[in-house]
Amino acid sequence: MPSLIAICLFFVYYKLPTMSNMHQITPKFPVMANSLHAELKRRVNLYLEDHAIKATGNLKLFSKAIILTSLFVVTYIHLIFFTPPVFYAIAECILFGGLIAAIGFNVMHDGSHGSFSKHPWLNKLASSSISMLGASRFMWAMKHVTLHHTYTNIAGVDDDIEVGVLMRMAPTQKHYLLHRFQHIYFWGLYMLLYIFWIFFADYKKYFTKKIGTVEISKMSTAEHIEFWAVKVYHAFIFVVLPIYMLGWVSWLVGFLVVGFVAGFVLSIVFQLAHTVTDTAFPLANQPENKMEEEFAVHQIQTTANFATKSKIVSWLVGGLNFQIEHHLFPKISHVHYPAISKIVKKTCADFKLKYIEYPTVVSAIKAHVQYLKLMSKPAIN
Repeated sequence: MPSLIAICLFFVYYKLPTMSNMHQITPKFPVMANSLHAELKRRVNLYLEDHAIKATGNLKLFSKAIILTSLFVVTYIHLIFFTPPVFYAIAECILFGGLIAAIGFNVMHDGSHGSFSKHPWLNKLASSSISMLGASRFMWAMKHVTLHHTYTNIAGVDDDIEVGVLMRMAPTQKHYLLHRFQHIYFWGLYMLLYIFWIFFADYKKYFTKKIGTVEISKMSTAEHIEFWAVKVYHAFIFVVLPIYMLGWVSWLVGFLVVGFVAGFVLSIVFQLAHTVTDTAFPLANQPENKMEEEFAVHQIQTTANFATKSKIVSWLVGGLNFQIEHHLFPKISHVHYPAISKIVKKTCADFKLKYIEYPTVVSAIKAHVQYLKLMSKPAIN
């Protein structure tokens, strides 16, 4: 079944050659004498020092990690070994899909950036929680930590906006007739992200040794072993054992519910942060292949916050609703973003930069839908 899903997804997501996925060398950012980034670091570091705050996670984060991972294990055991009635089983599958996303947002994400703990081994353990979900830690680090965080919204380099022929996410991407309806069908497409990621995207990166047009770093023997060990683990825990315990049909229904929920939540949170009406999609000046703005300005112009007043949203998405702060300070744990966001907002005002923020999740989704509508028109250049 996993191989069948992978084959189907290959044909669904196969990327035809476009301007944005042809060979491209990673661009450079200009070095400024009195940069915004340096001033932001100075102000935020001063705040942390004045309040005697460590930039990494605290007891609240560690407690949340224990709660989420415990719920993950308990829900799985109850679904597989205690077989609740259909109604409760579907509800638990929805919860389980949400837990996959929540662990990714709250535990793995901070760990992969080295902000979960001051101890490297704890950061590695937290980042390794992605293995529990069936994804490759190595590929995620290359795709997200290295490429997305450095070259945000730069078509051809930031793989997060390279969805394939079914979605046009940047002005330079080729327009197809079906894009006229992408603001309608994206709801269903986003649900496929988790399944696509686990059963196709990781393998494509592994065998092509590329993420988009960028070659990945050489993997060590240990990293190769880890990659395949995770895939075998996932196939057994998420496919083989459930089929053996529950039967083919029950497994398939449950697996799809879990995958669709996890996929949609993971997709929408990241898309609300970068593909909305107010964010920019700059390209490097040629032939020098150099960006117009310095790194910090680029991050602020290509990133948006949403629902920052909601403690519930912040708790569930691991502070990724404070995406501007995260892109500027990925080494600072998300538990500190509400406080430093005030500093970032004030600094943006001082430098006369627009601080993009949507008050609610609904308003951010509307901005995303509106952006997809804009990209559905071939006249956008």
